[in-house]
Amino acid sequence: MSQRIMIDPMVCNGRPVVRGTRITAQTIVEFLAAGDSIEDVLEEYPVLTREDVLACLTYSSQVMGHRFAVDRMA
Repeated sequence: MSQRIMIDPMVCNGRPVVRGTRITAQTIVEFLAAGDSIEDVLEEYPVLTREDVLACLTYSSQVMGHRFAVDRMA
């Protein structure tokens, strides 16, 4: 997992977040899926960097690559 994405049961109920924040990777990916640009996300969340946003995308891609995770959600 990326050094920028962390999972801690005490933070956001264990959902993956950008390290040092309570911003979930899911939130960032949902913004992008809705058509917002990386620049839009950075404007909405100025604490994030471009690398943080890209780490969220990478993390999502890795999760989707694991069949067990997709099967459990479907």
